[in-house]
Amino acid sequence: MRPKTPLYRRCQHLVAYWHGENMVLERYAPPLIRVTAAPITIGILEVFTRWHPADFLFRRMLQYSRASLQEALNVLVDNGLVERWDRSTPIRRNAMQNWEAWNPCAGLFHFSTKDACFETDLEITVRDLQRCAKTNPPPPPIKRYPRARKFALPPPATKGDFPQVLLARRTWRNFSPSPVTISDLSTLLGLTWGVQRWLESPGIGRHALKTSPSGGALHPIEAYVLAGRISGLPRGLYHYSADTHRLELLRKGATAAQIEEYLGTQWWFRSAPVLVLMTAMFSRTQWKYQCPRAYRVVLAEAGHFCQTFCLVATWLNLAPFCTLALADTQIENALRIDGITESVVYAAGVGVRPANQEWSPLPSVP
Repeated sequence: MRPKTPLYRRCQHLVAYWHGENMVLERYAPPLIRVTAAPITIGILEVFTRWHPADFLFRRMLQYSRASLQEALNVLVDNGLVERWDRSTPIRRNAMQNWEAWNPCAGLFHFSTKDACFETDLEITVRDLQRCAKTNPPPPPIKRYPRARKFALPPPATKGDFPQVLLARRTWRNFSPSPVTISDLSTLLGLTWGVQRWLESPGIGRHALKTSPSGGALHPIEAYVLAGRISGLPRGLYHYSADTHRLELLRKGATAAQIEEYLGTQWWFRSAPVLVLMTAMFSRTQWKYQCPRAYRVVLAEAGHFCQTFCLVATWLNLAPFCTLALADTQIENALRIDGITESVVYAAGVGVRPANQEWSPLPSVP
């Protein structure tokens, strides 16, 4: 039964820090809220470490009038920094319970860095970098120890298919209008995300083994395919079933505009026939690893899979790319995932190489 008198408690996913001369309060539980506040606000929030009525605040801060304290409390409630017992808690905030062992370190970073803005006007970007380089040159691309004793190494082995694939891998930004074959897509998905075998762990369960490593063989990374021009496959948004090697249709239709919107308006990728959206099922890793450092493991694993994808695509003589410029919330809404227990972390795509081009590092102006 809910009490007749409203009870209040500060948000459980809240941090405070100084930015210049201002104190900032940030609620990193979605939706993200970031506001400046007077230091006295900390005193009010400290009162509501547990559920209490407003009278509890009035008795603790007698130097202020009830009216002013109630007004301040109402503002904190309206801004999502304080919760009221008689108002339902959003489902997303309930889902944050899965992150408790990783908060605030991993949660603050993960949720505060979603939906970033990106500059996609290449002329502006180049001018800004040139201006910056005049006063603040970029750091050296190579590190050296001038006084260290040096030992020459023999040349690396470069003959054979594997070294040639490694040396040929590049990020492409132009693509042929030709479709990717369903056979090539099958190979890309199967060799990158497909389960190759199972490992039985007595008393625990089965662990999937794939071509890329995973902390504890927990494999939190899932793959969703936005299929545009794929011969033999209807346009649509699919989930790749890693154990059965099948595509599960989630939504019909796929457009070039979707790719541009999902990838932070990077228009040079819109002609790619295939976009793979990688998500993380965080609960798989959180189940075993309670330390927030494990969040690094999840991100590293996304990188493992992306590099494998790009190498397989290169081996197939295709044109791969990858990007972290993501419209997180838009993608997660399209996938119908909550962005908390499962969240998008990386994207990769592929197309057919343009005719008579060994590499297209720069996008062609539309």
